[in-house]
This record gives sequence, C-alpha cells and structure tokens, in this order.
Amino acid sequence: MSDAGDTLPLAPHVSSARAFGLSQTRLILTVATILATILSISFIDRPTASWSHATLHGIWAFVALTHLVDPLPPAAAIGFLVLGIAALSGRRPGPLGWVVLQACVALLVAVMIKDQAKFAFGRLWPETWINNNPSLIGTGAYGFVPFHGGTGWASFPSGHMTAITAPMVAIQPALRRWWWVTVVPIGLVAIGLFGADYHFVGDMLAGTLLGAICAWAIVSLMPRPETGRPTKMDGLAGSIATVSDSRH
Repeated sequence: MSDAGDTLPLAPHVSSARAFGLSQTRLILTVATILATILSISFIDRPTASWSHATLHGIWAFVALTHLVDPLPPAAAIGFLVLGIAALSGRRPGPLGWVVLQACVALLVAVMIKDQAKFAFGRLWPETWINNNPSLIGTGAYGFVPFHGGTGWASFPSGHMTAITAPMVAIQPALRRWWWVTVVPIGLVAIGLFGADYHFVGDMLAGTLLGAICAWAIVSLMPRPETGRPTKMDGLAGSIATVSDSRH
C-alpha cells in the first residue's frame, strides 16, 4: 500500500491536456485522422466501396485477413481475469504482465466504446449482410441514421480496426524502437476489410483512431506499479505525454 507521500502530484506548469497525454504529435494525428475520415465519407467511401465490390469481391484471402481479429477479444477477457485473480492472491504483474494488462484493458474498453459509437452514428453498411439491411451495394442507400439501432446500422466505426489497433498501440512502449512492427497486423486487417468490402474507408479510419485513443489513454492512466509514473513511449509512440514529478 502506498502512503500519501508516495503519490505523484502534477507539476504546476503541466496542463490538464498534457497530463492526460494529449501531446502535440498525438493531437496532430487525431485531428488529421478526423479530417481524413470526414473527407472519406464525403468523397471516397462510395466509389472505393463500389470498386472493391466489382473488382475484389469474393477473394478468400481478404476475408481470411479480417479473421486475424477474432481471437483478440476473448484473449483480452481471459488475460484480464487471469491477471486479476493473480492480483487478488497478492501477486503483482511483472514488466511483461503489465504490458499484457494494458493491452487487455485497452481492447476491452475500446470494444465497449465502439459498440456505443455504432449505435450513436447508425451508419449503413457497404453491402447487405443481414435481414436485407439497406446498403450502398444492395439497395443504393448511403448515409447515417443516428441512434437507429440494429446490426444493419452499425458500420461506423469499424469494430475490426478498433479491436486490432487498441492492443497493438498499447504494446508499443514495450517494443520501443520496434514499435513499427505493430503497424503490420493493423495494415493486414485494413487490407482484408477493404478487399472484402466489409467496411468503408471512413469506417476503418475512425476505428483505427478510436483504438489508438483508448490505448493512449490506458497506457497514460495506468502507471508503472514500481514508480507510480505513467508509461513512457519512444518513437511515434512517444506521442504519449509523461507527467512531471513535482516532488522536491
């Protein structure tokens, strides 16, 4: 148990935005992705979805790539339970266990937020998947029906991209200079979704951003147990801001 003297107060000169990791690089990435998503919805999504359906539809390799995400949510739930039970027995996770815990929590939080976002935006799918849902390819329907509810109105943001991005970004601090390897599975899932015409490009951009934000938040808010400091990131992942130690 930590006493009051072990807490880490924020330095007076550290803004609240800085304290929560909203560094300049990360903020630029967030704004750029939001703008790209808006542009995609307005000008790119319809022609690219139509092209994908006409040119790539039915190629099994693209569908297979989308299944890379399938084991992640149950693995995250199991990992969290195992680490939680270990904590209840008095065992704290080591460095590797802490990275696993951050990845699990980031994914579980991201999935919950994604579900609420899908309901709030109510976007129609590129193709008709279930119960004759309206779609761009199937019925020519395109757009958003906020708070409509139902699986036929749940294209935005992409759950696949949210689920793959959150844990990958969460483990970047541990990989340090090798952080870029996490981009590979993210890119593979995106290629699969585009080739299978499962999602619009705008859906994928939004899902990627949501997953990254959840990972950034969890890594920043879950301090290292041995130091009480937020996890520090290198490279592009260094967009996670650190909280300065104001103890004297």
